[in-house]
Amino acid sequence: METRRDVIVATARRAEELGFEIFSLAEGWGHDSTLLLTEVALQTSRISLVSGVLSVWSRTPAALAMSAATLDEISGGRAILGLGASSRAMTEGLHDMAFERPVAKLREVAGEVRSILAGERVHIDPSRQARPMKLGLAAAPELPIWIAGSGKLSTRVVAEHGDGWYPLFLTQERLRERAGEIKSLRVGRPPITVAAGPFAVADADPQIARNIAASCLAWYICAMGDGYAELIADQGFGDEVRAIRDANPRPSPTRSIVPPEAEAALDAFTAHGTPDQVRATFDRWTPDADIQMVVLPAGISWETIETTLVAAAG
Repeated sequence: METRRDVIVATARRAEELGFEIFSLAEGWGHDSTLLLTEVALQTSRISLVSGVLSVWSRTPAALAMSAATLDEISGGRAILGLGASSRAMTEGLHDMAFERPVAKLREVAGEVRSILAGERVHIDPSRQARPMKLGLAAAPELPIWIAGSGKLSTRVVAEHGDGWYPLFLTQERLRERAGEIKSLRVGRPPITVAAGPFAVADADPQIARNIAASCLAWYICAMGDGYAELIADQGFGDEVRAIRDANPRPSPTRSIVPPEAEAALDAFTAHGTPDQVRATFDRWTPDADIQMVVLPAGISWETIETTLVAAAG
C-alpha cells in the first residue's frame, strides 16, 4: 500500500547500508513492484530483492517467470520470487478474476513458474492449436521461490514448491507449529528458509509507535476482507478481532484504533515502542525465523522508518 516511490527506494538503500540481507516489496493496487525492484537493483549492490509477494492471479506463470529472470539478470543474481494467493478483495476487485480454489491456484502457478524457470516449455491447454514455447533467456533453475501463506493448506504448497516461506500474522507459537509441519513434509529435501516477523514501529515516544502499529493491525482486520481477521481469530484472538471491528466502523489505514481490550492481539502481531523495546521484541522472534523480517506499515514518516530500521539492525 506504500505509494511513495522515493521513500521505497531510499528505504532499500538505507537497509543495505545497515547490513540487512534482504529487501522485500509488496504489491497491492499501486505500483508494479517488479519495476520498482528494478529501480532498487540499480541503486544497490548487495542486498537481495524479494517480490514479497506477487499475486498468482495478477500475471500468467510465463510473465511471472520472465519478471523474476529479468530482475535476477539486472541485479546480478539477487532476485527472489515471492508468490502468494492474495485475497478475494484484490483478485476480484482489481484483477476481475473469480477467487476460486486459491490454494490450488497457488500450487498450480508455483509449479509452472518453477518449470519455466528451469527451461521447460510452457504447459498449455491441449485444445489450443499452438506450439508450447519456453523463455528465450538462460534457464534459472536456482532462482529462489518464496511462497506466502499462513494457513494449513497453503503451507503444503510451501513444502512442495517453495525454497522459502513468508507468512504474515502468525503468532510465534503458530509459526513454530507450521514450520514443523513443513519440515516433516520435506524429509530428504533441502530445508525451507523461514522469513517471518511482526509489523514494527519504533519511536522515542512509545505511544506514537503504538498508535501507528494499532492503526496498521486494525486496517488489515477491518478493511482487507475476512481472511486476515479469520486467521488472527483462529489463533485465540476472536474476542480481540470483534473488539477491533466494533471500534472501527469506518476503518482508515492511518486513523484506525485497537481498543484496550484487544491489546493482546497488538502485542502478538506487532513490535512497537521505543527502539529498545522494539529490539527486545525482535530478540524474542529470532529463534523462530531464519530471516528476521521487519515489516514496515505504509505511510509512516522517514524518521520513523529510519528509527525502526536502526532499532532492528541493532
